[in-house]
Amino acid sequence: MEEGSKSKKTVFVGGLVEEVDETAIYESFSTFGDILEVQLPSAAVNPHQPNEQQKHRGFAFVTFGSAQDAQDAIDNMDLNELKGKVIKVSLARPMRGPIQPLGNRAVWESEEWLKQHVKPLAESGGMSTDPPKDGLITEVVGRCTGPNCKTRRQGRG
Repeated sequence: MEEGSKSKKTVFVGGLVEEVDETAIYESFSTFGDILEVQLPSAAVNPHQPNEQQKHRGFAFVTFGSAQDAQDAIDNMDLNELKGKVIKVSLARPMRGPIQPLGNRAVWESEEWLKQHVKPLAESGGMSTDPPKDGLITEVVGRCTGPNCKTRRQGRG
């Protein structure tokens, strides 16, 4: 199936409550035609609570066998109620930009990115491993001309 024709057969279903699962979506939308696929993207899992029940992100994609079936689903289900909440149904649009495998996480949270782009401080020149010759570490914090400006100094104990 060509990617362009698939996009005309796939509908976006937004505003889903947590109780909705793929079966409920399939049952609600199968009256409009043959469903090839139902995707209910899951929310990010909290690694600190592994027993927490997997939740979805509040939207789904339904791919129909024909563009006409998809349009019938949009015409009949948009702004209708599913499990007590009004849902939004529209033609799915292709994703913009590159796919981000980490979701909404910063790139430096990936071990692979860190290994490739970050050097230890001692290797990057950011910190000397030799102790200061005079025994004092002096650090200037910004350039200040006001009465409350200070130079922060730390002595070795």
